[in-house]
Amino acid sequence: YPHGSTDALPFVTMGSGSLAAMAVFESKYKDDMTLEEGKQIVYEAISAGIYNDMGSGGNVNLCVITKDKAEMLKGYAKENMRPWRKSTPYSFPKTEILTSKIDKPRTDISVVVESEKMEVSAS
Repeated sequence: YPHGSTDALPFVTMGSGSLAAMAVFESKYKDDMTLEEGKQIVYEAISAGIYNDMGSGGNVNLCVITKDKAEMLKGYAKENMRPWRKSTPYSFPKTEILTSKIDKPRTDISVVVESEKMEVSAS
């Protein structure tokens, strides 16, 4: 996780789908890949995270970083999307309150605190 340090690595994965993504990088990465090959392997790694981890969402966004600029490719792919969405939110049923009774605290009780000295033997 980001903590202020830097590393010089050929690839790295982070987050809830990182184990599945790392498996893709370890099996398919090679030096001197073209830009399109790089985008394809990143797409496959993110997709592996999406399909193998319940917390990884469903969209694939890529960011291509070169020495001149950073290009964000939002919506590069939409994996694992819901085929339908209900137009109105689910309405949870309500349970009707039939009776209600609130008891007032009792005031006729008193607490008496008595203290006794503890026996201590002097030795």
